[in-house]
Amino acid sequence: MYPNTLLFISGQWREAEKGRAIPVVNPATEEVIGTVAHASPLDLEDAVAAAAQGFAIWRGVSAFDRSKIMRKAADLLRANVDEIAKIMTLEQGKPLAEARMETLAGADTIDWLAEEARRAYGRVIPARLPGVYQLVIQEPVGPVAAFAPWNFPINQVVRKVAAALAAGCSIIVKAPEETPAAPAALIRCFAEAGVPAGVIGLVFGIPSEISEYLIPHPVIRKVTFTGSTPVGKKLAALAGLHMKRVTMELGGHAPVIVCGDADVDAAAKQMGAAKFRNAGQVCVSPTRFLVQDAVYEQFVETFVGRVKEIRVGNGLEPGVTMGPLANERRVPALESLIADAAQGGAEIRAGGARIGNKGYFLEPTVLTGLNSRMRVMNEEPFGPLALILPFGDLDEAITEANRLPYGLAAYAYTRSAKTANTIAASVETGMMTINHLGLALPEVPFGGVKDSGYGSEGGSEAIQAYLNPKFVSQAGI
Repeated sequence: MYPNTLLFISGQWREAEKGRAIPVVNPATEEVIGTVAHASPLDLEDAVAAAAQGFAIWRGVSAFDRSKIMRKAADLLRANVDEIAKIMTLEQGKPLAEARMETLAGADTIDWLAEEARRAYGRVIPARLPGVYQLVIQEPVGPVAAFAPWNFPINQVVRKVAAALAAGCSIIVKAPEETPAAPAALIRCFAEAGVPAGVIGLVFGIPSEISEYLIPHPVIRKVTFTGSTPVGKKLAALAGLHMKRVTMELGGHAPVIVCGDADVDAAAKQMGAAKFRNAGQVCVSPTRFLVQDAVYEQFVETFVGRVKEIRVGNGLEPGVTMGPLANERRVPALESLIADAAQGGAEIRAGGARIGNKGYFLEPTVLTGLNSRMRVMNEEPFGPLALILPFGDLDEAITEANRLPYGLAAYAYTRSAKTANTIAASVETGMMTINHLGLALPEVPFGGVKDSGYGSEGGSEAIQAYLNPKFVSQAGI
């Protein structure tokens, strides 16, 4: 059922130099289910050379034809959704339904950016002198180095690949070694759709070695990264040394403001689903629940009740709504955060413990009685851990929402238009959704501020990061 994953270089699937490979582990069983090729510097140089050749070809393909090829890739992704979803669940752990949803959403992202390719307009600027034309022409920035994490093996890769292809760029993807087969299946769809050899490369290996090779390389003109803030800062600094354009989608610690006039049942239902989706391993996952005093106990009781309905298990089993954490590092990391909070006086209202002794399972956990000195209130937990705190007036909630250096996503619930406007204007975040879940659609911006990064991987803004505006002023002779 699970394929060994090879490198994809110059249109060919191939083993790494000397056949080096890395084991892939099923997080639900801790069994080795396959391998992924481990790229060497020679493999990376081959990938860069192929990307240079691919860029020379792809930039010459019309936007109209690029769009048609991309739409075909989206159709192939949909046609193979059942097979790809099963592969993703085996290597990443999320329930099969979530894996199917992610794969189908990836196809929607390709479709959206395929249409943006046709609409990457330049403009004419009125000139001061007669007979002068002032033009702004959009040109592809060049070969791209993309680095994607393991939490969404399709979604995080497809945003980068589709935007690069739409703009006319070639791209080398360093996909996650923990979850390599799903992104490889995505790349296969593009190749089978007719993307020329060299336009897309796929490599795996030691992340630091690959980034230190690709980012300074003179062929690479843009870097895009999704991952933790500390790593993102290092890669952005390295790219800055070489004047490479950068998109950074980094960590978060998303606040949720639940006001006293909110629909508490709706807030608890929607936020419960969002918090424990993908076992909380989501950069925009709601984490700090700031609930007004008047409805605090009601919200906690309702939220905890919904948490206890979650069925944790192997994502391939029917009825499972939350799978394991993605790798063995995550369980002790979360146990440490929970223990620190409990020692500081926090109350564990649900969960808090590892499940069984096989697989990386952790109970969905809810903590109350928190304070800002606790590690979990300052470090992104990136797991099934919800923190619920009371607040008095709105200013208090906004102050807490803005306390951390993160600014990726935020949520709010209120029946007051005035309060909603105040929250939207005051919370320092790249994305805000009020009274519903409205983030991460292909047609809307996706990105953060402050230590959560810069640039957008959604909406019409997504393609702009892969284009250089060239100004041309021309006078008649």
